[in-house]
Amino acid sequence: MFEQSPTTTAAAIAIAVSWATLLNVSSVAAADLVVLSAGPLRSAMSELLPLFEKSSGHKVTIEYATVEPLVDRVSKETMADVLIVTKQPISSLQHEGKVIFGSDRDIAKVGMGVEVRRGASKPDISSVVSFKRTMLAASSIAYIDPTTAPGGAYLASLFERIGIASDLRGKTKFYGPSGTEAAVAAGEVEIGISQVTIIAATPGVELVGPLPAEIQNFLQFTAGILVCSKQPDAAKMLIEFLYSPTAASMMKSKGFE
Repeated sequence: MFEQSPTTTAAAIAIAVSWATLLNVSSVAAADLVVLSAGPLRSAMSELLPLFEKSSGHKVTIEYATVEPLVDRVSKETMADVLIVTKQPISSLQHEGKVIFGSDRDIAKVGMGVEVRRGASKPDISSVVSFKRTMLAASSIAYIDPTTAPGGAYLASLFERIGIASDLRGKTKFYGPSGTEAAVAAGEVEIGISQVTIIAATPGVELVGPLPAEIQNFLQFTAGILVCSKQPDAAKMLIEFLYSPTAASMMKSKGFE
């Protein structure tokens, strides 16, 4: 169960309650939902889920991880109700019979950005040329392990594409979830690259800015109901809430597109 964030507005609560009334939540018995979610959604979910719990009467337990371990757990029949990861794995899991066809909704997308330790000077990344120059000049760079997350895999391929992969190899460090932010905040690495929502929500680091538009990579997050869910009606209600105008407004305030 989530405690309501003090930043949640009364207006948002009113909208959520109105939404719940329209869906006639009384027709669905109170449920305890288990959600498996990709980590970049944490900042938004921490405020959205209390609204859903308040308006629906359902309770939600959520676990965060990178995409690959979550998909692996679902493939091995882990017991949960809703999975929120990137779009392609949801599609694949539908064909594997793990996610209910037609239950999926695209709920948010997020781009990548560059971060530095709070208070440090911010380098120029306003163009692809300046981004390359900044990466080459940095003493050390960090991003999420390419073998465990789509964002890391994209960055590895990006550096190959723009011709600086070999130059960065000796000074690049890979981390697990939130590890990049911790390393930058501690001064262990000079520059980190991560989802802008994660950077914005982490104390000790500052967002320099998003990647230049020509090389930006958006992750589309999609929610789906697992076939093994024992409370699919409540799970559907949660997904519809995450697709609602209330959720869209909250997502935007957290840096999602």
